[in-house]
Amino acid sequence: MSLRYYLIYKPYQVLSQFGRENNKASLADHFAVPRDVYPVGRLDYDSEGLLILTNDKALNHRLLNPRFAHEREYWVQVDGAITHAALAQLEQGVQITVDGKPYRTRRCRAALFDTEPPVPPRVPPIRFRQQIPAPWIRLVLQEGKNRQVRKMTAAAGYPTLRLIRYRIAGTTLDGLQPGDMRELNREELYGMLF
Repeated sequence: MSLRYYLIYKPYQVLSQFGRENNKASLADHFAVPRDVYPVGRLDYDSEGLLILTNDKALNHRLLNPRFAHEREYWVQVDGAITHAALAQLEQGVQITVDGKPYRTRRCRAALFDTEPPVPPRVPPIRFRQQIPAPWIRLVLQEGKNRQVRKMTAAAGYPTLRLIRYRIAGTTLDGLQPGDMRELNREELYGMLF
């Protein structure tokens, strides 16, 4: 079996799987890959950004097992003028709910973008309200609970309006637009990840 590796930019409102469900768009609507290739991890239907597709089971284990903590960077547009105190709160860890149980997130890095990051327009765009700012923040985590980023910003008082995973370890979205795919060989990808 030949091992295949792809970086993709998952568009907004696309399931992180190749099978259709409830008439929602899936990866199969955007990406043509061999049948044994699957996404490593997932992004929510209403999130967008970087996903790795592969048929390398060892890579899947290395990236999903919490023992091998690696950085994931998210660019998050939030509802309201987020304060430095809220960013510090996110960095220290906030209380969220995971599988119906209270969970305190691990320490992370959080920063406000000085200017809007270079992101493609979202289709459809987020709702625009002239009186309420919608700044972008950068969150760098080493864990990935279900809907964690959205739960974290909500816990700090600033709901997420748009969520893009920009980076997994040393791999980034640079040069990719929603629906784009780039194939790498094992050495290239492992060199970026480990």
